[in-house]
Amino acid sequence: MVDPLIDDTDASGAPATVRFEVSGSRPDDAVRDLNGLYGGDDWVARPTDGAFDYRYTALGDTEVTIRRAQFHGSLHGTVPPGGDYVVAWIGAGSAEVERLGERYPLPLETPLLLPPDHAYTFWTADHDHRLVHLDRGFVGRVAAARLDAVEQPLRFDDRRVPDADAARRWQGVLTALARSLRVGGPESTAWHSAKTLAAEVFLDAFPPRPDDLPAVLGHPRNGRLRAAVQYIHDHAAEPVTVAELSEASGLSVRSVQESFRRVFDVSPLTYLRHVRLDRVRAELLELDPQLGAVGDVARRWGFAHLGRFSASYAERFGEYPKQTLRR
Repeated sequence: MVDPLIDDTDASGAPATVRFEVSGSRPDDAVRDLNGLYGGDDWVARPTDGAFDYRYTALGDTEVTIRRAQFHGSLHGTVPPGGDYVVAWIGAGSAEVERLGERYPLPLETPLLLPPDHAYTFWTADHDHRLVHLDRGFVGRVAAARLDAVEQPLRFDDRRVPDADAARRWQGVLTALARSLRVGGPESTAWHSAKTLAAEVFLDAFPPRPDDLPAVLGHPRNGRLRAAVQYIHDHAAEPVTVAELSEASGLSVRSVQESFRRVFDVSPLTYLRHVRLDRVRAELLELDPQLGAVGDVARRWGFAHLGRFSASYAERFGEYPKQTLRR
């Protein structure tokens, strides 16, 4: 069964109401319904003990929705990066996530941030999950107001496990969101207060830091490219291939190359070289000229041929690395 997904946004530009339910008793229907919500790949659903059923509900607006996923069976699939921030609270069953080659279980009754900037694969069985979807732009505006700062993309550590106090506060958020929907619905003042509280507690539970990535990657269209760029920044000192960027972003190899050309007008590996040169320069500016060795720094950031490195450095910064070191 599928109910209407999103009501039309009103003329004032207020967030559109989100209200839907999908449910059924066939694995193929579960894959169709749930995969369709997340735009994922290779989803598979199976019975776990001969029986199978699922129910997924959502209510809120396009800035925040509170959702519940109940599943008698197993579900496995891949989710692309770049959507909402999603905080999961697993009340029953089991769940595991793998991203960037690391696979780990998700603990019960703990607020957990699902990977927002990398494609990830998940495995669940007989689960009951409460999910809060927070629009990136909405969280950014709340963060800007709290920090008295200009809005900018934010980065979050999805491997962070909040402490007991943060878990209690998140339980309070779940209660406040549900109560405000029962009392007044998504158009009420109570809902507005509850969803603002949700964003504030989210920012406390997963403390953000300003994103050092190019601002253009904050555009929803560039969500998958953002994951590839983030991978480069996280692994700049390591050998990086376009195939790895494809896996991290959920894009094909060709799409990775085309996206870098479209947004940055360079190839992925040229972008990687620029990041490495920037890291070298930052280190050279901090080194003591009497103790520092340009070659050691260059090799640490993946430059094996020092002659080509020096020429690339001079082309990018208008001076040779030894000149930078002597500043």
